Amino acid sequence: MAAESCGICGGDGRIANSFSGTTASCPGCHGTGRRSDDTGFRDVTKTKPSHYRQPNKAAAVEKQQGPASLEGIQLAREVNAAAHLSSGTKTKLTLEIVEHEATHGKCTQTFIKKVRKQLRPPGS
Repeated sequence: MAAESCGICGGDGRIANSFSGTTASCPGCHGTGRRSDDTGFRDVTKTKPSHYRQPNKAAAVEKQQGPASLEGIQLAREVNAAAHLSSGTKTKLTLEIVEHEATHGKCTQTFIKKVRKQLRPPGS
């Protein structure tokens, strides 16, 4: 029993584009020229156990909790001593000091001035 030829390409297996003159493989028969028994739906669920395994990732490196340099520690103490700041603001400023040290190695004078400016009480 011979299989029926593809209804899209007529059994040729190729489709020509009349605008650009190019040819491509037929999407209906995938170039075989014979009609496929495909229902149109294809199961793409991942059923292999290997798909459920977690990737081998390195453990996340913990960020340091406080500043490491002498200038950073002193600046963090000044932040914690500021009575007019909320605890959230103090935490944010301390984290900013730690991140600045991580990128620059130590607290620069410009950064220290910037933080001390934020430490001033309102209205002064």
